[in-house]
Amino acid sequence: MPKPFTENERQEFLAGKRVATLSVAATDGRPPAAFPIWYDYTPGGNIVINTGNERRKARLIRAAGAVSLVVQREELPYQYVIVEGTVVDAVTPSPRAAREAIAARYLGPEGGRAFAERMDGATSILFTIRPDRWITQNYEGDL
Repeated sequence: MPKPFTENERQEFLAGKRVATLSVAATDGRPPAAFPIWYDYTPGGNIVINTGNERRKARLIRAAGAVSLVVQREELPYQYVIVEGTVVDAVTPSPRAAREAIAARYLGPEGGRAFAERMDGATSILFTIRPDRWITQNYEGDL
């Protein structure tokens, strides 16, 4: 039987290097939008994401003010964390240090610097999301 993560397990899982799927309500008659996205998370803190300021996801996030973020382990044992959160801050343009920190999480320090440098001059927005509700599942021992 799957079991929920403990708080420490949940925080450790989210702090790992995984691509998230962000879901946000659509206002244009289309179904909710879902996007793969890089994120940054420090255990016990907020979730931070960066995207182009003029992208559809940025417009929808600004309009909705709330998102769901799904982070999963795709290998056995299957595990996931769903975060339902409120957008508590949006900064345009995204500070370079924040963009670099998110990119470095996935590409390493050198790759993160290079990625952030290539994005200099692009209009971006940094969203800070406060986790309001957690849904977790850990199938370890079940499969």
